Amino acid sequence: MKLYKLCFLSIISVTAFNLTGCNEEQPHQPTNIQKSEPQKINTKKADAYQEDWDSLSQVNHKPDWFQDAKLGIYTHWGPTSTANIGMKWASGWYGLDMYMDEMYDWKTGEVKLYGEDKQPKSSYAYQHHVEAHGNPTEFGYKDIIKQFNPNKFDAEEWADLFKLSGAKFAGPVAVHHDNFAMWDSEVTRWNAKDFTGKDITGELKIALEKRDLKFLTSFHHAFTWVYYANAYKFDATAENADLYTDQHELTDFTPNKNFHERWFAMLKEVIDKYQPDVIWFDWWVEVLNEEYRKKFVAYYYNKGKEWGKEVVINYKNNSFPESVGVLDYERGRPNKLKDEFWMTDTSPGAWFYYENAKFVNPNEIVDILIDIVAKNGLMLLNVPPNPDGSIPPEMKSMLAKLGGWLEINGEGIYETRPWAVFGEGPTRINRGGHKIEKQKIEYTNKDIRFTKKGNNTIFAFVMAAPTQDIVIQTFNINLSVLEGKIKSIEMLGSTERVDWQLNGQGLVITQPKTVPSEFAIGYKISLYHEEEIGIGGEDPGTNGG
Repeated sequence: MKLYKLCFLSIISVTAFNLTGCNEEQPHQPTNIQKSEPQKINTKKADAYQEDWDSLSQVNHKPDWFQDAKLGIYTHWGPTSTANIGMKWASGWYGLDMYMDEMYDWKTGEVKLYGEDKQPKSSYAYQHHVEAHGNPTEFGYKDIIKQFNPNKFDAEEWADLFKLSGAKFAGPVAVHHDNFAMWDSEVTRWNAKDFTGKDITGELKIALEKRDLKFLTSFHHAFTWVYYANAYKFDATAENADLYTDQHELTDFTPNKNFHERWFAMLKEVIDKYQPDVIWFDWWVEVLNEEYRKKFVAYYYNKGKEWGKEVVINYKNNSFPESVGVLDYERGRPNKLKDEFWMTDTSPGAWFYYENAKFVNPNEIVDILIDIVAKNGLMLLNVPPNPDGSIPPEMKSMLAKLGGWLEINGEGIYETRPWAVFGEGPTRINRGGHKIEKQKIEYTNKDIRFTKKGNNTIFAFVMAAPTQDIVIQTFNINLSVLEGKIKSIEMLGSTERVDWQLNGQGLVITQPKTVPSEFAIGYKISLYHEEEIGIGGEDPGTNGG
């Protein structure tokens, strides 16, 4: 029997309300989660991280395993996917857009006016919703949730595909802005287990860890406070405020205590139950009360100590100090090498299911991954499943091709670190930052990207198939960039002899007869270092005179 633990929050809410279902237990069969079995660490209270930034800054926030991984996968999937069925223009923010009988700027609350007569108009999502389901007053997002039917979800198949892609960690969007928990929850009744009978998060954890993949969960529910603000014009009431949040004005961007308690409770439950290796945050966390943010960071890192695991927090904007997590660029990246390790989350198409979706070609994903790694970053790639939980054939093909390329070239990607410069060539993104992928750029065979392992190995990736001899100008003997002398050069995935010479032009590599991949070509450049002349004793080359 399940009794939702957050019933107590109605007592501490700024505006008290009763939660539907809080006064009665509901039948529930708990999911048995296969726990990781790392070595246990006896975390004494004196050794625990405290809820202050100075103490928390002592954590190893970018462990080697995470910097080595380079590629992770997560999945935008849930009731929003179901809501997008039949939509010409899908909406990743369906739960916000469907309540816009009059479109407004969510940042200001101002109604948008159109045409010469300056009249408001409803959003496309609202129009679609009325036509497909009826007025949101009668059929709201809470009813969309009831239609979510993951009858083709297969955690084992997903895990096989993610492993094939070359990803080193993966996991679900545990909760998006719609506040629907994709796990077996006792703190919210709006959860996948109770509505569908499936513990999506638990099943994925088991399947992924069987394949030696680390486990990620992502959280987007800080924005829920803004997301559902207009729902109270329709079907939101005090009785379902545990989904829609407590009633507030559109421009009231400061969540109340009840919201903060729920935000943390959902995180704590996933931490305790599923022991994720990575917790990734979408934006709006920076708006939350700092004490709750510190409370979360301390709790998670202390649990990591207890489990004997080096766990990782990813964040956007200024949600956390850079000393406690890894900064994420949404659909973006810097245009230069960064000293601090970073990451990007991106998608080959829309974030959620989109009918007749168009995806970028695998070559673009490979090129972006190389550029990210060369600049000291990591890619978190979104896979948007169909509403029923099956993976689109286009995504299966893309992930297989990405994995095939990494099978050949992974030596120059995994466990590497950035070299002295990230690359050379004519193609470079303008500026840098979030959402710069709107700049559609195409790398050429004149574009080179570099990574390294230790001090003796440099990898050079030619971003398109060479049509003539390759010239790497950065290695020009007049620039003295190389720290050693070239010992040998080999093409990754090929046994073909590599002919080369080093001169004033740079490193000139003879055009290969064949290449092992239809995507970027990788070269492994091995160096040797001459020993320095010692001090004392006889000078080298003398007869001791």
